[in-house]
Amino acid sequence: MSVRPIVLLGDPVLRRPASNVGDFDDHLRSVVEDMLETMYHADGIGLAAPQIGLSQRILVVDVRGRMENEEEDSEEVGPIALVNPRVTRASDETERASEGCLSIPGLEEIVERPAKVVIEGFDPDGNDVLVEAADLYSRALQHEIDHLDGVLFLDRVSPLKRRMLLKKWQKSKDEEGRKATAGTRR
Repeated sequence: MSVRPIVLLGDPVLRRPASNVGDFDDHLRSVVEDMLETMYHADGIGLAAPQIGLSQRILVVDVRGRMENEEEDSEEVGPIALVNPRVTRASDETERASEGCLSIPGLEEIVERPAKVVIEGFDPDGNDVLVEAADLYSRALQHEIDHLDGVLFLDRVSPLKRRMLLKKWQKSKDEEGRKATAGTRR
C-alpha cells in the first residue's frame, strides 16, 4: 500500500467521465488499497480514482466515526470499495449539507442531494454489490460517483456561489505561489 498524490482542481482528469473497469485482478485490488491509504492519510471520507489521476470507475468511502447518529453496525457505513458503481434509485426527499473535496482543499459549500440512494456495482473481486445508503453515507457515495462522471461539488451550487468559491480557490493558489517564490529568494 502507498499514499498517492491527490490531483487538484484544474487537472483535466477530474472533468473526464471515467472508464468502466473490466479486469478484477490484483492490480485493481492494489489500486483500491492505495486509494484507502491515500484517503485515510488525507483525513477524507471518500476518494474516487480520478482524484489520484486514474480515469477508472473506482471509489472508496468510509464514514465511520463521522456520522452524528452512527448505527451500531459500522459495516454498513464503511469502509467500502465500489467498482463501476451507479445510482439505481434516489429518494425524492433531499438534504442540504456542507461538502468539501480532497481535490479542492479549503473550500466547502452547502450542496443539496437526495437523502437516500440505492447503488449497484461490484466489489474489487467482481462480486455484485447493492448498497442502500442514507445520511452522510449517501452523500459521500453520491459525491464520489459524481467524480466518476466528471462532476465536482462546485457544479452543484449556484453560479454565483461557484464564482465566489473559484475566486477563493484562485486566491489561495496565488498566495501559495507567492510564499513558495519568497522561500526561494535569499
